[in-house]
Amino acid sequence: MTQFAELDVRPILRDGGEPFQAIMSAVRGLAPGQGLKLFATFRPQPLFAVMAGQGFDHEVLVIEGGDFEVRFTPKQEVVVISDGAISPEVWADPTLELDLSDLPPPEPMVRILSEVEKMSEGQVLFALLAREPLFLYPELTKRGHQWAGNFDEEGATFRLMIRAGGAQ
Repeated sequence: MTQFAELDVRPILRDGGEPFQAIMSAVRGLAPGQGLKLFATFRPQPLFAVMAGQGFDHEVLVIEGGDFEVRFTPKQEVVVISDGAISPEVWADPTLELDLSDLPPPEPMVRILSEVEKMSEGQVLFALLAREPLFLYPELTKRGHQWAGNFDEEGATFRLMIRAGGAQ
């Protein structure tokens, strides 16, 4: 059950003010896993994309007087895992870590495939990437490797672990 901090920006809006800084300040003050219940005089549509970028989903309710209550809840962490992969929690610690987040495609894919082919079965590679490597997944699977990954809390960097498979 999500716990919510509450912020009522209706007085700021009624006085002609801009509540964005107050909202962002409230978001920075949230505890991990805590949501924000925002009260506004209108449906704050532009805020939804900003909050999604901060890792929040939203639900909008119309309350008495035609005002709005928006509940921003932390997104559940989504981890993508290759079909048939054993649980990443039991994988060995990474033997190689690569920060490829500043490289343009297809360089991260080329580097990862080159490095993982040098690894022994069961060894793990960890990589940081600027985006989810959708084109890499089928190549890894075809070569007998397992993978798991997700975006960091800010949604800016994709974290990928690859467990080397046996020779194909």
